Amino acid sequence: MEAKAQARFARVTPLKARRVVDMVRGKRAEEAVTVLRFAPQAAAETVRKVVESAVANARVKAEQASVAFNPGDLVIAEAFVDEGPTLKRFRPRAQGRANRIFKRTSHITVIVAERETKGGAR
Repeated sequence: MEAKAQARFARVTPLKARRVVDMVRGKRAEEAVTVLRFAPQAAAETVRKVVESAVANARVKAEQASVAFNPGDLVIAEAFVDEGPTLKRFRPRAQGRANRIFKRTSHITVIVAERETKGGAR
């Protein structure tokens, strides 16, 4: 059983979001939420919400399939950040000039799956 959640067009740069996602990739979902709750990076809040949403999606899938659900068995199987569209803005500068400012966006994707037990059986 695996579940996926996405945050599209998140107003955080992909580079900064990837630093946060790299911290939690492969961890248990509950541990990842705890790490993200206390991480100082601004992107941690968005990533935490995506992880919590993926866990909630797994719960819904388990209920629909009439399968026992234990959030402690979930691990972050995949987590990645793709670049979204860039908003281009202009800021005034000295002597009547203008500079372009790029406001980057991200698509954050998290996939949680049940942890594999030893012996290959779940």
